[in-house]
Amino acid sequence: MTGDRMEERRVREAVRRHVRTSAFAEAEKVISFVLSDPRVQEARTQVEAAETQLGIELRDRLQPFQDRYDQAVRDGDAARLTQICAGKHGRWGRICVLDKGHEMEEPHWGRNSEGQPVAWVGSVPDDW
Repeated sequence: MTGDRMEERRVREAVRRHVRTSAFAEAEKVISFVLSDPRVQEARTQVEAAETQLGIELRDRLQPFQDRYDQAVRDGDAARLTQICAGKHGRWGRICVLDKGHEMEEPHWGRNSEGQPVAWVGSVPDDW
């Protein structure tokens, strides 16, 4: 590549990074604005209450899965951990402790970041 082409490519890549960074910053502003709306906050509170209530209702039946997960973590049992559902809301401190493929029978179930049992439907990647 000639010097001019390398410089042109470098500039194009810098512009692309700038546009992407600006778009993400703008998206964060919009998301923050929407999430700060009192009606959205109320809906979130209601959803969290329902998820906590369902988690408590399912606790007696599903607590052995939490115990098994905790033991696998303590033992560093990677084989056991790979058999656990990938469903999580890591940003909210939730990791489903049920077996892979449970979704047809049960919602995701585990504990929230405060240690309360919680059940939820759907999953979000950790980096969302």
